[in-house]
Amino acid sequence: MGSPVNTFLGMQAIVSSPAMTQLLELVQRISQTNAAVLITGESGSGKELIARAVHHFSLRCAKPWVDVSCAALPEHLVESELFGYEKGAFSGADSPKPGLFELANHGTLFLDEIGELEPRMQVKLLRVLDGVAYYRLGGVRKVSVDVRVVAATNQDLEGMVETGRFRGDLYHRLGQICLQVPPLRERPEDIVPLAEHFLQQSNPRLSFSSGALRALQAHKWPGNVRELRNVVTKAAVLAPDQEIAAEDLLLTQPRRLSEASTVITIPSASDLDGMEKSMILRVLAQTHGHQQRAADLLGISRRTLSRKLKLYGREAVRPSCVS
Repeated sequence: MGSPVNTFLGMQAIVSSPAMTQLLELVQRISQTNAAVLITGESGSGKELIARAVHHFSLRCAKPWVDVSCAALPEHLVESELFGYEKGAFSGADSPKPGLFELANHGTLFLDEIGELEPRMQVKLLRVLDGVAYYRLGGVRKVSVDVRVVAATNQDLEGMVETGRFRGDLYHRLGQICLQVPPLRERPEDIVPLAEHFLQQSNPRLSFSSGALRALQAHKWPGNVRELRNVVTKAAVLAPDQEIAAEDLLLTQPRRLSEASTVITIPSASDLDGMEKSMILRVLAQTHGHQQRAADLLGISRRTLSRKLKLYGREAVRPSCVS
């Protein structure tokens, strides 16, 4: 493989392209400061990896790293999760709980999907970033913390500021330093090393054919590194031979029509259903019936997989295919 492998808080970074090499060099320089960092980029491009690198290279590297997705928190729980609560603050609060800011004290708090934060919480977050002490929910004692905040988003925050969906003052406070992670299609030198790394993780006995490598490089990767990992993992499970061929990648490539008449055969709905069923049952066999692992490999939810299996009936739910 040959590409340098760095590990940032347990997450491996495979970097071969000049764009990502320069970005990591910039990360090393800015990490020595306490400035807030805003990381932007498309979904799956590696924003969390860059956030972890900021903490890894910082003077806070021996202190806590705490990460949370603002999109994953129900709106009514955001405040209690970020700032904590006291016993009796609400029904079910049987004991006090420190918030994520307290847990990250003297370290780094990574706020992923920051664009999903609702307006009221944007105000409170801005005050805390400005060093203002805050109360836990139901608390009577103010809490002061020393936390470096790193935020990330795949949304256009500037556009959201213009339309009033995101506070301009918070945007500028979060973006004291802005880092843009380029999409995978703009750093083609990373595609093959990443693919080989993911294949090594999935099944080190397999390899890519030259045709498969060309197909990987030709694909546009709208889902970025996350899509690449998913494609390689599926191919490692489904490939019939030790060498993964281009067709094993199941990539949809754009077709160029020649001046001559070209006939394109589009599979019928029943053919597609059969192909889907065959793939699902094959992955289940490879995972020895473990449905959650199969769902992860297929890139679908466990609920979707269960629904498919009910449609397939006895063939899918025999004992060897039940988790």
